Amino acid sequence: MIIPGYYEYCCRVKTIAGHNALEKIPIELMQMNARKPMIITDKGVEGAGLVKILLNSIKRIKGSPVSVKAIYDNVPPDSELKVVREAAKMYRTKGCDSIIAVGGGSVLDTAKGVNILVSLGGDDLMQYAGAGAVKQKLNPLIAIPTTSGTGSEMTLVAVIADHSRNVKLPFVSYFLLPDVAILDPRMTKTLPPALTSSTAMDALTHACEAYTCMGKNPISDATALEAIRLLASNVVHAVKNPNDPKSRLALANGSALAGMAFSNSMVGMVHMLGHATGGVCGVPHGVCMSIFLPYGLEYNLHRSGEFTAQLLLPLAGPEVYAATPKNVRALKAIECIRQLNEDLHNATGGRHARFLKEIIGPDGKPMVPKEALPDIARTAMRDATQFYNPEDLDYNDCMMVLEHAWEGKPLDLKKIKKGGKGMKFN
Repeated sequence: MIIPGYYEYCCRVKTIAGHNALEKIPIELMQMNARKPMIITDKGVEGAGLVKILLNSIKRIKGSPVSVKAIYDNVPPDSELKVVREAAKMYRTKGCDSIIAVGGGSVLDTAKGVNILVSLGGDDLMQYAGAGAVKQKLNPLIAIPTTSGTGSEMTLVAVIADHSRNVKLPFVSYFLLPDVAILDPRMTKTLPPALTSSTAMDALTHACEAYTCMGKNPISDATALEAIRLLASNVVHAVKNPNDPKSRLALANGSALAGMAFSNSMVGMVHMLGHATGGVCGVPHGVCMSIFLPYGLEYNLHRSGEFTAQLLLPLAGPEVYAATPKNVRALKAIECIRQLNEDLHNATGGRHARFLKEIIGPDGKPMVPKEALPDIARTAMRDATQFYNPEDLDYNDCMMVLEHAWEGKPLDLKKIKKGGKGMKFN
């Protein structure tokens, strides 16, 4: 139950951001009485040379007693129980006392899962699934994101797959928050253009939904608006100029702020549809977010239009905001997001998809056939994020949005029902 005026906010992650932020790691570990960290990462990050940059930055601190004892680099695109157990075994065998996670959302989620096992004991991660099952402080964890999208370095959530049952298990606890987040542009400069665009749009979706969903609050609002400003004003430049450290750092900061926002306010139907599309068709999460974001804002317009209108300021700047009549600012904000997707589509040579039928898989075939839409809609109806969406959705509503998003056509606002839960004003 959402109680008007009541909210809770917590983000106790120490954030270190800057062009030489990695060099602070030995000091942070020593302050937590840790000397023997284990690095958790994936093959792509390792192959891009990012682990080498990290190791060199640690060694650069002369006289430091910190020494990396193990590197686990076998994290898959979707974190899974088997990998968590393997990494935990290596941690114990090598006598490690802390974790440095270097990677995207899957790596950070894996590290959180490993930290549960090595801190609390045993190999059965399942007993800690759900909300609040982890009830005590875990070992030191430093999170270093290599994408500017998931915001996992700022969240109390990990999602880990159990492939034997074909399910993804959520783990939710304030004790899963990393102790330190390191935002260093050296860690994201090798990210390809299409991944830069989709992950940044993932972060933008976190911020936009945080600002317009049922769980919004004054503190999450503040972080969401600044996240939107940083992301919208830097993503195209970062795609076109991947080696520019200033824009890379801006995206990293924007993603972290968005993570702080949605971790404390939740999200809505954009994630509901995105989770389902990813589950049914295997579409990367950031791609789903960039496509569904304008549709989610459109669908909720009559319930949360006041807040959507306020997004225009960080999306387009004060001049555009002041020049746009108040009654059309919400539509203008949605138009800005569609234009941003168009600009990213052009900047990536067409690799940034604008609508569902444009998503092409590694085999060169469309990933979302139109006949898959009913299955996506049915799957979406089981997603818990719909609870925080301003407007109610049923199967037919989901199909309507999916069909428009597949074709790339804006919604017909006159056909959207006028029910909903109402909005919470703070």
